[in-house]
Amino acid sequence: MAHGDITHIDIPVSDAKAASAFYGSLFGWQIAEVPGFEGYPMWQAPNKISGGGLAPRSDGFTQPRSYVEVDSIDETLAKARELGAKVLMEKDEITATSWWAVIADADGNVIGLYEGTTDV
Repeated sequence: MAHGDITHIDIPVSDAKAASAFYGSLFGWQIAEVPGFEGYPMWQAPNKISGGGLAPRSDGFTQPRSYVEVDSIDETLAKARELGAKVLMEKDEITATSWWAVIADADGNVIGLYEGTTDV
């Protein structure tokens, strides 16, 4: 994926098993837990391009969240702050070669940032 591409969409769920059955049946998504990411089933659309995860719902995560691929989360967070965004979650490690962060734009839209590579 290139800088600026939407790379992943998380859907907040209360019951991962029920949500997997629902989205798999409704949209034909392939949904499975990946070793190392237990409790976070990942989905892939039939086009084999679109995908994301069924993430545990929490007080701060109640709506689907898109993640945008960036070349550098550090640089993107700095620029986002300059442009008036609020950083909701600083850069955090996913794996040894991938990281994420979360921002909100001036209108309160929440966007995830992703940098790196994963095997999933």
